[in-house]
Amino acid sequence: MEYIQTDICVRFLKLTRARRRIYLCADDTHGTPIEINARRAGITPEALIAHYYEEHQRDFADFHIAFDCYYTTNSPENRKHAEYIFERLREKGHIVTRPVAQYYCEKDGRFLPDRYIRGTCPNPRCQAADQYGDVCEVCGTTYNPTDLRDPRCALCGSTPVIRESVHYFFTLSAYEDFLRQWVNTPGRLQPEVRRFIETWLDEGLRDWDVSRDGPYFGFKIPGEENKYFYVWLDAPVGYIATTEKFCRDTGRDFDAYWHNPEAHIYHIIGKDIVYFHTLFWPAMLHGAGYTLPRKVLVHGFLTVNGEKMSKTRGTFITARTYLNHLDPQYLRYYFAAKLNGQPDDLDLSLDDFVNRVNAELINKIANLVSRVVPFVTRHFDGRLGRLRPEVQPLVADIRARIPRIYEAYERLEFSRAVQEIVAIAEIGNKYFQEAAPWDLVGRDREAAQAACTFVANCCRAVAALLKPVLPRYAADVEAILRVPPLQWEDASRFDLEDHPIGPFRRLLERVDAKRVEAMLAASAADLEAAPRPLAAVEPFAPEISLEDFARVDLRVATVVAAEAVAGADKLLRLRVDLGREQRTIFAGIRPSYAPEELVGKQVIVVANLAPRRMRFGVSEGMLLAAGPDSRDVVVAEFTRPRRPGERVR
Repeated sequence: MEYIQTDICVRFLKLTRARRRIYLCADDTHGTPIEINARRAGITPEALIAHYYEEHQRDFADFHIAFDCYYTTNSPENRKHAEYIFERLREKGHIVTRPVAQYYCEKDGRFLPDRYIRGTCPNPRCQAADQYGDVCEVCGTTYNPTDLRDPRCALCGSTPVIRESVHYFFTLSAYEDFLRQWVNTPGRLQPEVRRFIETWLDEGLRDWDVSRDGPYFGFKIPGEENKYFYVWLDAPVGYIATTEKFCRDTGRDFDAYWHNPEAHIYHIIGKDIVYFHTLFWPAMLHGAGYTLPRKVLVHGFLTVNGEKMSKTRGTFITARTYLNHLDPQYLRYYFAAKLNGQPDDLDLSLDDFVNRVNAELINKIANLVSRVVPFVTRHFDGRLGRLRPEVQPLVADIRARIPRIYEAYERLEFSRAVQEIVAIAEIGNKYFQEAAPWDLVGRDREAAQAACTFVANCCRAVAALLKPVLPRYAADVEAILRVPPLQWEDASRFDLEDHPIGPFRRLLERVDAKRVEAMLAASAADLEAAPRPLAAVEPFAPEISLEDFARVDLRVATVVAAEAVAGADKLLRLRVDLGREQRTIFAGIRPSYAPEELVGKQVIVVANLAPRRMRFGVSEGMLLAAGPDSRDVVVAEFTRPRRPGERVR
């Protein structure tokens, strides 16, 4: 929704103003979730973000989203600017260090940020189990990780301990006066957002922890070996880094954007990250001498059928699942028809989606072209006639609406713009129906051609005005009407006279409700194939005797080598030292462990299991591990050195 909203805004600006407008964005690549997902996939974070970068590029292109530059926050430009900002703030005395208490997992040998901790919600009225270390997803309470009850490491499940670590803090309170002035600049923020931020300012600004202890995927803090910039310090710097890449690639002046008070920089964001973009970010820019944003435009959350997107209901719909079933123009139109420029939540009601797209986009807008073009092709050899004076009041009505549409686009009130555009399409349809050129052509051929000429001009006007929302539709109309790429002023011209047009080709199909149902079914199927965070505890196996258990020979083994098995998604080939000999073991744990993570670990092996011949070789034992499936496995290991081959009792 956000990318489409911004794309509509930028396309409108490019269509209506001479000055150059650019649309910049980047993959946000650093932080805890990236590291966790890469670890579980058994690949490096760099490989993971490269995969998603390509996937995102395809999705954006297929939704007709046109960035001038789409980059990544894991870039040398981003490192340079993040370090520069950090050093400028430190020179001013606005970066300080102090010890903080946080959870540490002795088993994994790492401090545990928010998403590495699970436990019971500390809210006495909630006490929901299995919650993250920063917010309860059941009651919405926010808290510090150390507030959780019954905490456990999200990686290995062990109980963490509290340790101290020295962290870097940005003294945000030093910028309170500046931020009050910046926030209250007219036109900077929506009134609702401004009032929200003023509440935070009145409560007092706290210093911001801008560092994280390793292991962590991000940029190391200069002069440190195991401390990294917190993702939210370098993520917005990606705007600056992407601009630098764009300027280098196109021969433009970088300083004209980020070191120029006359530059207009707009951010379009979700309301969940307002704190970062309206307090931390402008303070960082101001302290380091960069251009400040002129506007921060905030949108609400997206719900589906009136509720938060739900995997269990099949309404957690990915971009690619949608594209596999439905035309992206439907969603672009529907979002535009609902967005009002306010930070209100937007509901994707699937019934309303089908009905609105069919009733407005198909029956009124696209239908106007499908009615007039085949008629002109069939009866007038594909040539328009001349307008008659009696349509001038209708032309005046249409022209009077265009400034209102312009203003609505400018204020991001796309729903108002769409309403006015639909009204223009209705004018054309009503006129065509009342003129009835199919009856008129037999007795007054010129009048019938004139009626079609007015309606064809209406088609051009609608396409020009709708071009920011539906660029593909506008391009198709341009081809049919044989006109150059439409500009904003073309909407009011009404000068297509004695003009040849091309043959009709179908622009849009009606939304089939069955295809929506198929999309939901596919979304539910995606859920079934996806890993679940926690699996139910399996029933215990039938009881065995002590003698039965004694037959299983468990031994300490040191992993001396590990490698992925080519042609197998889950298997790792391990070479283990059992003291008296070395053996090869195949273990289906590749989605949970990278090979290099296992080398040197002392694990537990079933030593008297009969060898098993597999397609990739012979497995001479079995590794002990716990987990619901290969995608979420923890290998049993020793934290203190043991002798290889020692019996596990």
